[in-house]
Amino acid sequence: MTSSSPSVGTPPREDDVIAMEERHLEQAAQLTKAVGWPARLEDWQTAFELGRGFAVELDGELVGTAIWWPYGSTHGSTGMIIVADSAQRRGIGARLMERLLTDAAGRTIILNSTVAGKKLYERLGFKPYDQVRQHQAVLEAAPEADASVPLRDVTTRDTPAIIALDEAAAGMPRPEMLAKVFSQSESLVVERDGSIAGYGCVRPWGRGVVIGPVIAQDVSDAKALIAALASRHEGEFVRIDVPKSSGLSDWLVEIGLPQTDEVVTMSLGPPPRTSNDATLFALANQSFG
Repeated sequence: MTSSSPSVGTPPREDDVIAMEERHLEQAAQLTKAVGWPARLEDWQTAFELGRGFAVELDGELVGTAIWWPYGSTHGSTGMIIVADSAQRRGIGARLMERLLTDAAGRTIILNSTVAGKKLYERLGFKPYDQVRQHQAVLEAAPEADASVPLRDVTTRDTPAIIALDEAAAGMPRPEMLAKVFSQSESLVVERDGSIAGYGCVRPWGRGVVIGPVIAQDVSDAKALIAALASRHEGEFVRIDVPKSSGLSDWLVEIGLPQTDEVVTMSLGPPPRTSNDATLFALANQSFG
């Protein structure tokens, strides 16, 4: 694919794709509100600092965004792909993605697609391989965590084990993203016989808090992590995004977090190869994976 940057000596078009800058972030937060997405300015700041973003402006206003995040040298994820209603049907979404994929050339890229974006991503070569179910509500009462699961707060000495466990479950190394998420989170680990067997985080995001990532060896440990993290936020708006393959959706509905949406997980290139030693039960968010 070719970049949509103008050739040398050619005056830029008003709606050319440009590198996203910090000056765009306040408008980006407004853009997400206009399309009904919950991301706050602080969430955009985190996404911008971790990734490589692109933007389109019309009449001095931001009308399109896309960001991708590198995971190691062979993988990445992409998200925050938005085109304002006023700028639809001008090919802006396609040009943003072409520029982004040129920038990320040679990597497998994953994304979670809305219904509206799926046809574009399919044209670009993305293939579906899972679904993600969005569960959210004001949590009236958190379930009790299984007392037989040995949970404790995260300490700095856990970092190497958490990074290794996360890579096994996600199929790609994500230490920079994890460092940022952990700096904003309340976090727990499952520890057995001196070894870290799972972890989970909850942090401010969108309308309230988001639980994730959650990585564990089995469903029982994942439920214990989620219940313990949720118990700290009773009466608050809680969101969690889980792969359909996690098998958690029915339980989340039972504890008061109904499913409100479903998106399709797609990859350009082979999907990440995960380990049987750990499972990704909840995403950091739909953009980061």
